[in-house]
Amino acid sequence: MAADWLGSIVSINCGDTLGVYQGRVSAVDQLSQTISLTQPFHNGVKCLVPEVTFRAGDIVDLKILEIPDDRMTNNQLHEQMTTNYVPTSHQNGTAKHRPEASSAQNIPKRTDARSNDAGTSPQPCSKSYVDKHMESLNQAKNFRRRHNSSPPKYLGQSLGRCQETDVAGSSSSRYPNQATPKKSGAKNGQLKARDDECFGEDLDEIPDTDFDFEGNLALFDKAAVFEEIDTHERKGVGGGARSHGTPSERPPTYRHDENILESDPIVYRRIVVPQAGGKEYCTDSGLVVPSISYSLHKKLLSVAEKHGLTVEKRLEMSGICASQMALTLLGGPNRLNPKNIHQRPTVALLCGPHIKGAQGISCGRHLANHDVDVVLFLPNFVKMLDPVTSELNLFCRTEGKQVSNVKDLPICPVDLVINCLDCHENAFLRDQPWYRAAAEWANQNRAPVLSIDPPVNDQGQGIHAKWSLELGLPLALGEQAGRVYLCDIGIPQKVFREVGITYHSPFGCKFVIPLHSMLGDTTS
Repeated sequence: MAADWLGSIVSINCGDTLGVYQGRVSAVDQLSQTISLTQPFHNGVKCLVPEVTFRAGDIVDLKILEIPDDRMTNNQLHEQMTTNYVPTSHQNGTAKHRPEASSAQNIPKRTDARSNDAGTSPQPCSKSYVDKHMESLNQAKNFRRRHNSSPPKYLGQSLGRCQETDVAGSSSSRYPNQATPKKSGAKNGQLKARDDECFGEDLDEIPDTDFDFEGNLALFDKAAVFEEIDTHERKGVGGGARSHGTPSERPPTYRHDENILESDPIVYRRIVVPQAGGKEYCTDSGLVVPSISYSLHKKLLSVAEKHGLTVEKRLEMSGICASQMALTLLGGPNRLNPKNIHQRPTVALLCGPHIKGAQGISCGRHLANHDVDVVLFLPNFVKMLDPVTSELNLFCRTEGKQVSNVKDLPICPVDLVINCLDCHENAFLRDQPWYRAAAEWANQNRAPVLSIDPPVNDQGQGIHAKWSLELGLPLALGEQAGRVYLCDIGIPQKVFREVGITYHSPFGCKFVIPLHSMLGDTTS
C-alpha cells in the first residue's frame, strides 16, 4: 500500500520549530515509520538538498495535495507546490493543530484524497498567521532575488486557503470576503503562461558559487581597450565616430604649478641698455639681463646718489646682500643653528682702502652679527676715505678680528674668503706688496673665494674667484670671475630711465639671483 503513494505531492507540517515542508513522495518505510520527499520546499522556499526524510514523531499534520501525472514538468510542480502551500493555522501566536492530524501511516487513499480536497472550502487566515507568514515570504523573496529569479506568487492564494482553528476545532472567519480564485477556462492558460515566463529556468541549474569579480576584472586590459578606442576614433571608423584630433590639435595639459589662465605673451627682454656692454646674461626664469660698461655703471650710481641714494645707503644695501649670499654659501640653517655652535664657520675678509673695501667691511659686520668668526685684513694707511673709516668703526664694535699683516691671517684653511681688494679705477694697487701677499695667501688657502663687485680689466694677476657678486646691473666679466650673481641695491626705476636704460626688475621675490652666460642673443 505504501508504494501506491509514491510520486504524490504532499504537505507535511512539523510544527512551529521545523515548519512546513512540501514535495513529492519518494519513499515510505512502514517499519521505521519514515517518509521521504524529493525536490522539497520549506515554508515555500526550495531547499538546498535534493531530498529530506521525516519521522512519524515529527509530523504534526500531513496532507495530500494532488497526485500529478507522470508527465508533469518541474515548472508545473513548482506551481502546484507554491499554490497549495497550506501551513498549520495559528491563533494568538500559538500553533494549534487539528485533532484529526494523522501520522505517516494514516495516509488516505487516492479516492479519499480527491474527495476531501474537493469538498474542503478555503477559509481566511488569522492576523497572527499573516504577520508570521509575511516574514517567511520576505525571506523567500530575498533568496530568489539573489538568484536572479522572480519571487513566487502564492501570497494571496496561500492566505486564502489557510484556516483559523481554535482549541475546540471550530473555525471562525474574520475576513469573509477573502477567497481563493478558482482556476478554470482561459484563466488557467494565462496563469500557466505567466508562470512559465517567470519560472522558465530550472532552479537546479542556478549556480551556488559567487561571481568572481576580481578574477573577471583581471582579464580586462584597460590600456589596450583605450588604445583601440583611440585608434578607432582617429581613423573615423563607423562614420559617426567622434575624433579626438591630432596631437597638435588636442588641448594642452598643465602641471600643478602652471597657470591655466590665458595671459599676455612673456617678454624675456625687458631690460634694454643704450649701449651694449659686450656680454649678456639670463636668469633662471629666462629673463635677459644685458651687461653695461663701467662708464655707464658709474653714471648710474652718480644719478642715484643725486636722487638720495647716498653712498652710506648703497654700502649698507650691498653689505646686507653680500652677507646673505655668504651665509647661504656657508651652509645656511644647516650650519648656523644653536645645536651646531661648536662648528662656527670662519670667514677671511680681504679689503682695500676704497669704496669696494668699505662694502666688504659692511658685509663682515653683518656676518659677525650672525655668529660667524670674521677675520678682517685691511692694510695700514695714513689717510682713508670717510666711508671706510665709518664702516671700520662699526666693525670694531663686533666680535670680529682685524689684522693689517698677511702673516696674522689664519694658517689653516677657512670656510670662505671674501675678496674686496680690487678697485675699478686704481689698478696700480696690484703692484703693492700687501696686495700681492694677500692674493698669494688667498690662492694658497684652498678656500672658495667670493668677489664683491670685481673690475672688468682682469689680467689674471688677481685672486681666482668661484663666485662674483655684481651690483644693480652686471659688467662684462671674464672667466676668472667664476659664477656671476646679481644683487639689488635699491636703485629706483626712474633713475634707470634717466640714464637711458629701459628697466624692469628681474629679481622677483629675491634680492640676490644667479646669472647665466648666454652664447648668443636671445629674442623675446
